[in-house]
Amino acid sequence: MKTQLSAKSILAGVGLLTVLFLISCNGGAGNQEVDTPVSGKSKVGIDDSYRLLMDAELFAFGTFYPRAHVDTLYKSEADVLQDFLNDSVPLIVVSRKLTAEQVQFLNAHQYVPKTTKIAYDAVALIVNKENPDTSLYYQKVKEIFQGKITKWTQINPKTKLTNLIVVFDNYKSSNPRYFREKFGIDSLPKSCFAVRTNSEVINFVEHNKSAIGIISVNWISDREDTVSNNFLNKIKVVGVAIEGDNEPGTKFYRPYQAYIAEQSYPFTREVYCINRQPYRGLAYGLSSFIAGEKGQRIILRSGMVPAAMPVRIVEIKH
Repeated sequence: MKTQLSAKSILAGVGLLTVLFLISCNGGAGNQEVDTPVSGKSKVGIDDSYRLLMDAELFAFGTFYPRAHVDTLYKSEADVLQDFLNDSVPLIVVSRKLTAEQVQFLNAHQYVPKTTKIAYDAVALIVNKENPDTSLYYQKVKEIFQGKITKWTQINPKTKLTNLIVVFDNYKSSNPRYFREKFGIDSLPKSCFAVRTNSEVINFVEHNKSAIGIISVNWISDREDTVSNNFLNKIKVVGVAIEGDNEPGTKFYRPYQAYIAEQSYPFTREVYCINRQPYRGLAYGLSSFIAGEKGQRIILRSGMVPAAMPVRIVEIKH
């Protein structure tokens, strides 16, 4: 005798199988957050130049969205990009766009990267507290990187300083890459060498009178940040003239927010979030948050220039 299954029994069985399938895929209810723009787990690769900024952004993002868990990987620009191309991280924060070859490589692997400009940044030159030469002509800076200027006496004949030393955070970072491209040079001169991080550059300059340090301005731009203020107390920030302005009455611009915004300071650059996630997950949500109003206000407060918000420039006359 054959038993006839009712429609209700069949539907109940299908429902049970569906639940079991979802549990097996997600490791069980409550064990894994669903990856949405405001929840789940994700990684982000960050150029070490933007450590202070991104610490603030991620703290705010986590406060608004406590179910979002973001692992940060702070590395040199070259290493961050390599992780991105290797599919180790779905989102990166860097100061350059992908090359055409890198985009083509991702497209070949069925990824379409989305690039979002989030800020304007600057590369700062810093010197020792006892160094009196805190204003440099653009041409002098260029000749330093071309290897034509190797002694402080070539800048100031009256100085007591001798050989000039240029120190970077890392040879694979965005800072030496920026100046190689800016001045069209294939390699850096012998007067240049690298440590490991931006903070190490600041510490080196603090203890070496003949050094010029090259760092991201984010490390010294946030007046409300204790780390940034502590570093500012250790060094002096160099002012640089506009390219071609070599007259005695030349104005020298430091990488302050207003001068970055109007690009009077000559060594400015753009900062990007680049997302390769093929769906609207947590990487998409974090990128959108940084580019949105809340994230842009954090950038403004950090001393950098937000990409999507106007900066009010107020001239104070003495």
